[in-house]
Amino acid sequence: MDELVRAIEAALFAAEEPMAVEELAHFLGDASNADVREALATLAGHYEQRGVRLVERSKRWHFETAPDLAHLLRREKEQVRRLSRAATEVLAIIAYHEPVSRAEIESIRGVQTSGGTLDVLMEAGWVKIAGRREVPGRPTIYATTPEFLDHFGLTSRRDLPGIAELRATGLLDPIDDAYDAMVGEETEQPEEDIEADSDA
Repeated sequence: MDELVRAIEAALFAAEEPMAVEELAHFLGDASNADVREALATLAGHYEQRGVRLVERSKRWHFETAPDLAHLLRREKEQVRRLSRAATEVLAIIAYHEPVSRAEIESIRGVQTSGGTLDVLMEAGWVKIAGRREVPGRPTIYATTPEFLDHFGLTSRRDLPGIAELRATGLLDPIDDAYDAMVGEETEQPEEDIEADSDA
């Protein structure tokens, strides 16, 4: 490995927090962003089959334990965090539409959203307050966190599954799908009715 790759390896190993390409370039002095990206790709390939991996989460890089070895480092049984249907819906809306306000979440869901639901997601570390919308009333807006990406093994929000993928895995409620199909059929005018209208 060349000197830049070794320097980046040392910097990430010693860093307390994940680092972005721009931070690494600045830290290393005269390195360009393009050279840092190339070195990161080389380093990630080097660690691909090792006990630790170099991964990118939300455009920031860090080392983490290889997924197949994580069980060796756990000393306590993990508590399974089960989200209510409401919390799951709110998390999905935030992930796909962020940054989004509570009123916008309620508009998409069609029902009121309890403040407790957002609190649960923020306590889990998956949702954060991302500022305020610059409109009258300046409502708080919410977004997902790097911990959300890390928990679900996503590099960025671009890796979120699409509707077709969600249907294929059975994560979409078939009752909701059937209702959507029924509503679509009711709103379509039969061809014979269209012909009758044109003859009138």
